[in-house]
Amino acid sequence: MFETLTQKLEAALKRLRGEGRISEANIAESLREVRRVLLDADVNYKVVKDFIDTVQQKSLGQEVISSLSPGQLIIKIIHDELVALMGSEKSDIALSSSPPSVILIAGLQGSGKTTFSAKLARLLKAKGRSPLLVAADVYRPAAIDQLEVLGKQIEVPVFVNRKDSALTIAENSIVHARLNARDTVIIDTAGRLHVDEEMMQEIEKVKKSVQPHEILFVVDAMTGQDAVNTAKAFHDRLNFDGVVLTKLDGDARGGAALSIRSVVQKPIKFIGTGEKMDALEPFYPDRMASRILGMGDIVTLVEKAQETFDKEKAQKLEQKIRKAQFTLEDFYDQLQEIKKMGSLSQMISMIPGASRLGNLNDVDEKELKYVEAIIQSMTIEERQHPAIVNGSRRKRIATGSGTSVQEVNKLLKQFFEMQKMMKNIGKGKNFNRMLTQRFH
Repeated sequence: MFETLTQKLEAALKRLRGEGRISEANIAESLREVRRVLLDADVNYKVVKDFIDTVQQKSLGQEVISSLSPGQLIIKIIHDELVALMGSEKSDIALSSSPPSVILIAGLQGSGKTTFSAKLARLLKAKGRSPLLVAADVYRPAAIDQLEVLGKQIEVPVFVNRKDSALTIAENSIVHARLNARDTVIIDTAGRLHVDEEMMQEIEKVKKSVQPHEILFVVDAMTGQDAVNTAKAFHDRLNFDGVVLTKLDGDARGGAALSIRSVVQKPIKFIGTGEKMDALEPFYPDRMASRILGMGDIVTLVEKAQETFDKEKAQKLEQKIRKAQFTLEDFYDQLQEIKKMGSLSQMISMIPGASRLGNLNDVDEKELKYVEAIIQSMTIEERQHPAIVNGSRRKRIATGSGTSVQEVNKLLKQFFEMQKMMKNIGKGKNFNRMLTQRFH
């Protein structure tokens, strides 16, 4: 997420390190680079101008605190301004005290509205609500089929009527929700262009009739500046309550995330970070600013781990590590747990300073599939006692997993090294000294 923007910003600010004082000359030089980086990221020109002017005004003449370098001080100022630019604090969706709460989903075709609707239903269900998905996209038959499939996948009912108009479907879905004790109605509408007057009038009628408690505008983060222009046009007609940025796991340059709130004055409420149903995060401006500046996002990483990992399993694993009983079976189980948290590159982006470790950012997730295939090709006895895997067994495992004997050897060697490290942890050796011995 925003890897290129992060790397370019770090390069732009690098030259300030080592300076004893922030001067007009060195701040102007660095901010010229920052301005160029933001424009390259497709951030709105006016937003960039105002942002740079504010940072420059707050930076000039500031004395460097003894514990901070000029670079660190300016990064802090830029971080604070990025947070302000994206909304200062997390904004929740509005839910009615008298059910059902109605959430209307709008946006362009192909922006990911249907997938987001299902993700939101899953998220609300996990929080104890009883959502109902409504298939109100009557123009694209595949959208109704897609929502039905996703609804079945997350075990949330979908209100469907393939004969009525979007307005009638939306109205009837509210009645259906009341009769079936569903406290949240999520209406997935058709994608439409803001220049299509007939379609815009249709969604205005739906809004007027069902009086939603929340209107969310879904936008593809990869469209950059166009996303901002579209959001403004939709906002003028619908006065929506919040923005959802999808496809942030792709080649999003960051322009939409950094511009959209400033232009429409409505908060970003969610970000989509993948195709899986759990790949949806509430938007925290401060955490996103930290990620963009390469500071990581440990809080979100820990939250993901808490949601994913089984506490009882974790305690059993800790005991195994302490007793030096960690096996390839345990290693495979941990891989499955980690995969539930999202893509490796996404998790790595949450680690402070990871943007400077190119080898980590370029991690090939296909390699993990080979590792899984190798372990799956082993017998239970081999997974639990890897030391018994001799030459003939390695050859059989390589054939069964579609890999080479060398790859099997490499995995076993790395596992034995990890096992030795864990044995030392179990014995209570100094962890820092152990790392020093291991990696230097």
